[in-house]
Amino acid sequence: MSPLLKEIRHNPMLWLLAFVPVVFAAAKLRPEAHTLLFVLSVLAIVPLATLLSHATESVAAKTGDAAGGLLNATLGNLTELVIALTALRAGEYMLVKASIAGAIVTNTLFMLGASFLLGGLKHHVQEYNRVTARVQAGLLFLATVALLVPSAIAAADSAEKVAIVQDLSLGLSVLLIVAYALGMLFSLKTHKEFFASAEHANDGEAPWPMGLALATLAGVTVLVALVSEVFVDSVQKAAETFGMSQAFVGFIVVALVGGAAEMASAFSGARKDRLDLSVGIALGSASQIALFVAPVLVLLSYVIGPTPMSLQLWPGAVVMMLIATLTASMVTNSGRSAWFVGVLLLMVYSVFAMTLYLLPPS
Repeated sequence: MSPLLKEIRHNPMLWLLAFVPVVFAAAKLRPEAHTLLFVLSVLAIVPLATLLSHATESVAAKTGDAAGGLLNATLGNLTELVIALTALRAGEYMLVKASIAGAIVTNTLFMLGASFLLGGLKHHVQEYNRVTARVQAGLLFLATVALLVPSAIAAADSAEKVAIVQDLSLGLSVLLIVAYALGMLFSLKTHKEFFASAEHANDGEAPWPMGLALATLAGVTVLVALVSEVFVDSVQKAAETFGMSQAFVGFIVVALVGGAAEMASAFSGARKDRLDLSVGIALGSASQIALFVAPVLVLLSYVIGPTPMSLQLWPGAVVMMLIATLTASMVTNSGRSAWFVGVLLLMVYSVFAMTLYLLPPS
């Protein structure tokens, strides 16, 4: 426990862990104070995300950046999954779909762009394994096509289009899960030699012991999930107070807060010249949400939702996902990065955020 306690003592960001019991106490004593709970839950998730990033880096030091990035993406996406499941049970399908699309775009543009920017400001040029980026971008393109088809059919004039879209969404969900499983088999088993990390500088920091890192990962993940429940219960009322639409909340706010744990790890990895870890987290998380989380939510809607949910999104969301995927494919094709590449990605993301805030879809 000494490395963990030492990290808490020397990192002022981790002092915000005091807000974790505060948010639970406030949720028990003042459940109607939605704006207060919203602010407290955000303040509680930030230090938990920081702690999660340190534990993940320690695991990645032993397992390699490819497996470490996959591990962080999987644990980080539990937050998005908990938020989406809570909204799914309440029948708030617009929030669910907006959070799915938003998480994909946020990870692809904001997380990757900020990683390139932060890493590039410290290191002149950074290198990473472009095979990893190209495979993840290919999986993302597949998912975008799968999400485009139900939206295109829904626009057609047909009396049976609702049933057709629902049946098609069910079949596509199974297909996407199979594609994700085969992608994991390809990258982690049959062709894992292609996904080795690029050479990076040694930052000189000793990783945590594996037992402590895994225990911290498990404990922090549970706390993040519990705090996320408070967050999703308060976010709607708080959004009305701040004048935000449901689409903006799902696409931007939920995606940023839900991905805080992954972003902390990605940004830290980029600053330490471990861009393979950052790219693996950003694109791996986006493809995991598109190919696994979204289909699982469709299947679970038959069990816990008031009605089955389809993969149909509003046209603007599909266009944003397609542009984000193509942009990521172009900028990661060389396997090298500098700070200005990150600026370009962040500019595209800012265009989307501004558009959703000023002109939310109906």
